Amino acid sequence: MNQEFWMERWQQNQIGFHSEEINSHLLKNWPLLDIGPGSLVFVPLCGKSNDMLWLLAQGYDVIGVELSPLAVQAFFDENGLIPTSHWQDNFMVSEAEGLRIYCGDFFKLTANDLAGVNALYDRASLVALPPEMRVAYVTNLRQLLEAGTKILLVAFDYPQQEMQGPPFSVQAQEIQVLYRSWCDVKLLHTEDILEREPRFREKGLSQMQEQVYELTVSNEAAIR
Repeated sequence: MNQEFWMERWQQNQIGFHSEEINSHLLKNWPLLDIGPGSLVFVPLCGKSNDMLWLLAQGYDVIGVELSPLAVQAFFDENGLIPTSHWQDNFMVSEAEGLRIYCGDFFKLTANDLAGVNALYDRASLVALPPEMRVAYVTNLRQLLEAGTKILLVAFDYPQQEMQGPPFSVQAQEIQVLYRSWCDVKLLHTEDILEREPRFREKGLSQMQEQVYELTVSNEAAIR
């Protein structure tokens, strides 16, 4: 799965992963992270997620990163926002009303790009990636995030052989392997969602759970 895959999905408007609704797990679980207003929240692989609008409305500043220029443009157009844009190293950066979106390759972000980030919201990033890319994604996050950074992570757990991702199944054991060496990992919620997700039943899934984690980057494990 390469960059062309995602660019093509946006070009063909094959964006079933996008939801107009604010994610229910964000609404219910974000307050548990105790992130103060005015904090800077990072949303990787953000697409045109309206969850960013909710975070802005709670008094946070938001940084997103997104590969597709179409997704970035759609976000601003659909929400009536007029950004100012400029090139910065490997990214076209668009900013408006407390929001900054880097358009480009997530793997080219530097710690300077995310300076001041206090929290990260991952609803559809980790689960969008196949196994080998998940390792690279998490390794990069570890290099980007400061100690004490809070992460709200949403993952799916289903029999991977029953459906080709994305979204991919990322089971609890893999979450531990990916994060426990540098984060404190806490399972906040698990929920059987197959009954309310007919599109996944139609693809042949026999079971599907959604799991929500709170991760905290540990002082000992944070690296630069």
